[in-house]
Amino acid sequence: MNLFPIFLKLTGRRSLVVGGGSVGEGKIRSLMEAGAETVVVAPEVTGKVREWASTAKITWLARPFCAADLEGVFMVVGATSQPEINEQVFREARRRQILCNVVDDPERCDFYYPAVLRRGQLQIAISTGGASPALAQRLRQELENQFSPDYETWLEELGETRRRLNSTHLDTTHRRRWLHRLASREAFERFVQKRAAGRRLE
Repeated sequence: MNLFPIFLKLTGRRSLVVGGGSVGEGKIRSLMEAGAETVVVAPEVTGKVREWASTAKITWLARPFCAADLEGVFMVVGATSQPEINEQVFREARRRQILCNVVDDPERCDFYYPAVLRRGQLQIAISTGGASPALAQRLRQELENQFSPDYETWLEELGETRRRLNSTHLDTTHRRRWLHRLASREAFERFVQKRAAGRRLE
């Protein structure tokens, strides 16, 4: 099965999580961080989910799932411990052509949650197509050593430099050449050395 890799803009999009236990909590958090309008349906939730609801970061409907909960929803995550509820969520979502992910059930997923390495705006996502989440996690851990936290600040600097260059009258070829030079490994190493020297002087 070939998957289409994509980074979605979820800001303002209504996303539903069915289930508010420890597994659901992680999915809820990731949707919140992406700016989604997050709705949770579950009779009981964790303390953290309850806290988010009390501060209006999410909407919590303290009751069992019903099909009408999918009205106006862009995507849904089934994260309950009850297979029959997760099956109902998937079936109703499929009928409405709504993207659905049932946790730990690859056959009932239109998309998978990748293992993600984050360094500010830099995100590196790894997926095994649901075959081995453990391998995806191991690869993410290996990449943590390869991509240090310095990448976050460096990327911010690259973004600002790109904006300045785009406002100049440089022709496209020269601008592209400069941007690739600035994004090289050598440029990153110089950036790290400069930061280290600055710290020693403090």
